[in-house]
Amino acid sequence: MIDYKKPQNIIITPNYMSTLLFKNRRLLIATKHEKEKVIAPLLEKSLGVICFVNENFDTDLLGTFTGEIERELDPIATARQKCLLAMKLSNCDLGVASEGSFGAHPSIFIASADDEFLIFIDTKNNLEIIVRELSMETNFNGSEITNEQELLDFAQLVQFPSHGLILRPSKSENSTIIKGITNLKDLKNTFHLLHETFNKVYVETDMRAMYNPSRMTVIQNATKKLVEKINSCCPQCNIPGFGITDAKKGLKCSLCRSTTNSTLSYIYTCQHCQYTKEEMYPHNKTTEDPMYCDYCNP
Repeated sequence: MIDYKKPQNIIITPNYMSTLLFKNRRLLIATKHEKEKVIAPLLEKSLGVICFVNENFDTDLLGTFTGEIERELDPIATARQKCLLAMKLSNCDLGVASEGSFGAHPSIFIASADDEFLIFIDTKNNLEIIVRELSMETNFNGSEITNEQELLDFAQLVQFPSHGLILRPSKSENSTIIKGITNLKDLKNTFHLLHETFNKVYVETDMRAMYNPSRMTVIQNATKKLVEKINSCCPQCNIPGFGITDAKKGLKCSLCRSTTNSTLSYIYTCQHCQYTKEEMYPHNKTTEDPMYCDYCNP
């Protein structure tokens, strides 16, 4: 079992049903990048589970950020496959896995984003609970550089050395990749070695969780969402995982009373009994500001 340091000042209120279903069960965290450091304390505190990591399971087989192995499935399917394969290898019926993607924000195109999915699978009780955390708090970046000063400028920009770096001859070069660089001496030496050999160098952020505290924080926030969703039980059958499955637009403009694209209600659905519930005005407002109205502010 992997040891980990528990973050402090985390307050979570367990739900009776989730405690009843999960207390004292072994829960596998499918990772080789130390994600258990932020996932395990939250799940153990809330659910009473006993978390562990199987070091023999290589999550890189399903894809790497640097492209040596391409991810063949979408993020949710990859997280599901990762979790189920690791659970099978570990002979465990309870597991968690995460999968992250990095690139342009889906709605703020000039910004980079960390898009994390977290999946919780309980094959004993036929449960699958998924949450998503989309964050712009990421140092995701990469650049072709020609000299040491450009390297140092990039390193400062992306919070090196607290955040690791990767060097390779070019963005598409997969045969020579040096990962997990976290000190200045190694960074300079690796740069000069590659530059002398290939006459060009590409530097990028190492997005593996253990080399990227910013990403680790996003994964922790996703885990908090997961805990909240697991502790949200269906009002009809009391099964955990009662969460938002749809959002309805149509909040009325406070000035002209036209419908806007702002959220009017959330739809909650139970995956077990299919009970649904509509929560009106989830953002605690019954009308929208005219500045967000297509009629008043076209």
